[in-house]
Amino acid sequence: MTPANPHLIIAAGGTGGHMFPAQALSEVMLRRGWQVTLSTDARGARYTEGFSHAVEVRQVPSATFARGGVLAKLLAPFRIAGGILRATLRMWREKPDVVVGFGGYPAIPAMAAAWLTRTPAMIHEQNGVLGRVNRVFSRRVDVVACGSWPTALPAGVEAVHTGNPVRGAVLERAGAPYMPPGDWPMSLLVFGGSQGARILSDTVPEAIARLPEALRGNLRVAQQARPEDLQRVTDAYAQIGVRAEVEPFFRDIPRRLSEAQLVISRAGASSVADIAVIGRPAILIPYAVAAGDHQTANARGLSEAGAALVLPESRLSPETLAGAIQSILTDPATADRMAQAALSAGVPDAADRLAALVEELARKGAA
Repeated sequence: MTPANPHLIIAAGGTGGHMFPAQALSEVMLRRGWQVTLSTDARGARYTEGFSHAVEVRQVPSATFARGGVLAKLLAPFRIAGGILRATLRMWREKPDVVVGFGGYPAIPAMAAAWLTRTPAMIHEQNGVLGRVNRVFSRRVDVVACGSWPTALPAGVEAVHTGNPVRGAVLERAGAPYMPPGDWPMSLLVFGGSQGARILSDTVPEAIARLPEALRGNLRVAQQARPEDLQRVTDAYAQIGVRAEVEPFFRDIPRRLSEAQLVISRAGASSVADIAVIGRPAILIPYAVAAGDHQTANARGLSEAGAALVLPESRLSPETLAGAIQSILTDPATADRMAQAALSAGVPDAADRLAALVEELARKGAA
């Protein structure tokens, strides 16, 4: 039996790509009567606005060797060790039923503490290639769950395919009716992950400027851009007479996705999952230097389903992007087929699948 008032610790952080699926799991577990704690650091805490107030957000020190100057890298082991000690002492006292890690270096303290205290634990990997932190813990947990499939795994590691959990706000728009493109106002949504992407700021306005005037005149663009790029992107659209909203972060991505005729995006795992669950045609531009080229792996499912055109950065130019945009927005039948194909690749019950694994792990731990 699952223990009374079971307690789940979710360890995640760093980017929205880790935090959004963690949020989705927290929503399901709260509905199932669990107490939920989020273990992250100050950077991860910036993405907790969407979490329920019932989730305790616990900031635990951590660090990465991949950022900062020499001093920051020298101090990183001490910050990580301090975070692990703090998390371990608290875990000994609280004895949570399950710990689930979603990757990112802020997950290190809680995942290490789970291993040290022999607490039932699992990881969820969103991408088609395990991230560094999840790779380290993949042999030290009871279950490895994967969002993308197939996922490249270390030798000897087996995994369960759950899909990538999407937030409740996305599920509310799941399968929203799609209006194919035509001779009327059309919405184009452009986003490059939770922090924008400079290459999209450089390329998308120029690509739209190359579209036929009649098509360009029907476009309404919403584009995420880094704060330092906001003004030049806004000016670029103004110069070609295209109505555009340019912001560093859209808090209503699910609504904008449901209203879009076409999406241009990086191939982050959460972005791909949201596009599939809502069901929209997409042009995906994988981040070229992503670890293990995992964004190309993420894009494979939508590409093979016929839901997305994939443009590697090596082939990306205003001309090639303009051609891809025009090929979709001037062919309503193709756009509609792509939207339906996206839906066929979605896993809207991924959070429930993951929750079932958590509860099974808790029952085994209690036994």
